[in-house]
Amino acid sequence: MDQTRTEPPVLRTGVLGCSDIAWRRALPALVADPAVELVAVASRDEAKARRFAGHFGCEAVTGYRALVERADVDALYVPVPAALHEPWVETALRAGKHVLCEKPLTVDAVATRRLVELAAARGLVLLENFMFQFHAQHRAVRDLLDQGAIGELRSLSAVFTIPALHPDDIRYRPELGGGCLLDVGGYPIRTAQLFLGPELRVAGAVAVRDPGSGVDVAGAALLVSPEGVSAQLTYGMAHGYRSAYELAGSEGRIVLDRAYTPPADHRPVLRVETKGGTEEIVLPADDQWANLVRAFAAAVRGERHLDRYTEATLRHAVLTGEIQRAAAAGPR
Repeated sequence: MDQTRTEPPVLRTGVLGCSDIAWRRALPALVADPAVELVAVASRDEAKARRFAGHFGCEAVTGYRALVERADVDALYVPVPAALHEPWVETALRAGKHVLCEKPLTVDAVATRRLVELAAARGLVLLENFMFQFHAQHRAVRDLLDQGAIGELRSLSAVFTIPALHPDDIRYRPELGGGCLLDVGGYPIRTAQLFLGPELRVAGAVAVRDPGSGVDVAGAALLVSPEGVSAQLTYGMAHGYRSAYELAGSEGRIVLDRAYTPPADHRPVLRVETKGGTEEIVLPADDQWANLVRAFAAAVRGERHLDRYTEATLRHAVLTGEIQRAAAAGPR
């Protein structure tokens, strides 16, 4: 009997855009995965494309369309500014490419649903990159909840705030989809979805805008589940750094710091506080970027289904729009 094992095909991947997140996180993860081949990186700036390509050992391409049209590329990672996601993801899907797109997938719910339906109709994988969902620490939190460690869940609070950015940062440009809600705000929203389910409604929201650019630089939202469990979300990009969430129950609470951007060698600590005292549970280190790339490649091979992430993307887009409208309406 022939015991020879046929390895799955390597996922030939290109990158549309030379962003900071691509340089620091995404490209290292793509290069490190043996099931992925980084073929090329594209930029409208030839020098930038060459710098990225030289560092990561791939080909430099000038112009996004030239990369999309290449026959030797199966999938594309898209880290261009948020307002450009929709046209370039659509172009990639129509060219028959699987797509891993930086969050948010688009800047409105109608466009998000249209792209999801286009990918499904063409049998292509489309994944929005909220990479934190692929870290094992959140599964550990869910397990504690399911075990009744803090009784019945009563509320959730989540925060992701970062210091002010360089004045030239694209997140200060409204025409490119700037603002904190579409950037760091997505993480607390997705956390609420993760633990409170898909049927959240927006009870209220506020936004503080930068007087120069007009984008939101601070915000908060209150979401409520059908069972009456509340989620208090805080986000901003004019703050001290904070990345954490807390789940409060009838018998205690669970606190997780460094919730959204832990380094691959970080050992998470879950703090469980009850009337019996405080316990700190130290978890193994985990690499959410490696897990993300592995999941995407497995989905392309047909070995993993990402339906729950797709449903979360659709609902997330709706919630974001509702938060924007609630903040614009002001106090009632």
